[in-house]
Amino acid sequence: MHVEVPQLLQQKIQQEKLRIDERLRQLASPSRSYPPVKYQNPDQPSETWTGRGKQPRWLVAQLKLGKRIDDSRAQPQSKGRVGDRPAQSSR
Repeated sequence: MHVEVPQLLQQKIQQEKLRIDERLRQLASPSRSYPPVKYQNPDQPSETWTGRGKQPRWLVAQLKLGKRIDDSRAQPQSKGRVGDRPAQSSR
């Protein structure tokens, strides 16, 4: 019995280490995807808005001038290189 208990404990420790390693691998991989850009400031194309949350100042100003929200709709981005997508701006 003195031999079986340490072996059993060693097996359980090994299983727990494997489970922890798998969990760490899952946490380390970037799984968050950002929503696509839906609107873009026509005057400053680097300023974008996804359509979620508070409207940015540039869009509010455009709407006050009588423009429609569809006038600021961004053109679909080509899939491919990471650098093709403009930088996101909060306002």
